[in-house]
Amino acid sequence: MGVVPSRIGRGGGIPIVVVGAGAAGIMAAIHAATAGVPVLLLERTKDGGRKILISGGGRCNVLPSRMEPSQYFTDSSPNVLKRLLRSWPLADQRRFFEEEVGIQLKLEPDTGKLFPVSNRARDVRDGLLALARRRGARIRFEAKVVGLEPPRDGRPWRVRVEAGEVIEAAAVVLATGGLSVPQTGSDGTGLRIARALGHTIRPTYPALTPLTADPPRHAPLAGISLPVTLEAPLERGRSTTHGGFLFTHRGYSGPAVLNISHLAVRSRLEGRPPQPIHVQWTELDAEGWEREIQGGRGTIGPFVRRRLPDRLADTLLAEAGVPADRPLGQLRRDERRRLLEVLARYPLPWTGDEGYKKAEVTGGGVALEEVDPRTLESRLHAGLFLCGEILDAFGPIGGYNFLWAWCTGRVAGEGAAAALRRVAGS
Repeated sequence: MGVVPSRIGRGGGIPIVVVGAGAAGIMAAIHAATAGVPVLLLERTKDGGRKILISGGGRCNVLPSRMEPSQYFTDSSPNVLKRLLRSWPLADQRRFFEEEVGIQLKLEPDTGKLFPVSNRARDVRDGLLALARRRGARIRFEAKVVGLEPPRDGRPWRVRVEAGEVIEAAAVVLATGGLSVPQTGSDGTGLRIARALGHTIRPTYPALTPLTADPPRHAPLAGISLPVTLEAPLERGRSTTHGGFLFTHRGYSGPAVLNISHLAVRSRLEGRPPQPIHVQWTELDAEGWEREIQGGRGTIGPFVRRRLPDRLADTLLAEAGVPADRPLGQLRRDERRRLLEVLARYPLPWTGDEGYKKAEVTGGGVALEEVDPRTLESRLHAGLFLCGEILDAFGPIGGYNFLWAWCTGRVAGEGAAAALRRVAGS
């Protein structure tokens, strides 16, 4: 196939080509098209937005109800990260979904998450695609981009599509995602393209992924869930997460585990000693348990089961070597010490992780120092814009990574449109 004719869509000019119809890409297409420039959105799958569809158990956690930049992680510039996160206030994002997309959101008080009132992720995906079309963007599915050629000799950007097709573009927005959940279409193509264009790619790794244990020591506890506190020591300070914890047949999952898993994954991939992770199973720390024991009556088994699921309580007592029928007042000093450790500072026996197949996001990516935070234009190639998971940043469970996608997609879309208008006016 040859070069596709360059005139397309509203305005009749060479389009901005957005590569990837995930959360960031659709948002970029909406905001570029809103500016009145021609936009072509290319997506390799047959329908797009697949991570939107599977998020939140099919409900789509559109946004968190509160956000602080300190909740995000990057190996790149923290100042660029903060600037991007603050570029579109959370209240304005919610207003956009409710007033422009037409998706009413509701707060889930227990988690602080914002979901569509319909509890249907498909409504979010379809609503965003419909808005992109209303604003004038053209969308092509089953169009797999395999490479980009920067402008040269007066020629515009060239977007190479599988089977030999070449599409000319006035600007390109790369929104291809990372490597997480590959069945949704995330295969690292965008990262490879960015690297080929000279961009620095911070080492990538699965983030927000379940941890595994080999052998699966706690497989008999699979299905038990409870709120916990996890703590991991760092070179400076410590990382602490609170939230749900789930025993699985292979290891451990739940928001608390996912939010701290990147530390474990990185320690393994970097060949360092395994990252220690300690569990506090209830709101009581060691001192709190000590006070409860001193003021308690009866035997230790029923005492612990009052605060923990029975199977977990019995497992912890067995691991501590404390008989369940031991009266509280007769605990030996060494038994008390071991009991307090398993209850308040239990060393999680993880050995591995579930990798990209179950990771919520990709850690690492294009270095934030190599994009302009005002527009997300590449500092290496004029007319190239990058957004979403391809960038080196991620947040915790709870809508924070969609917030990153919406923010950066908007900045990249508006930046690309402004660049096209400047070129057209020159």
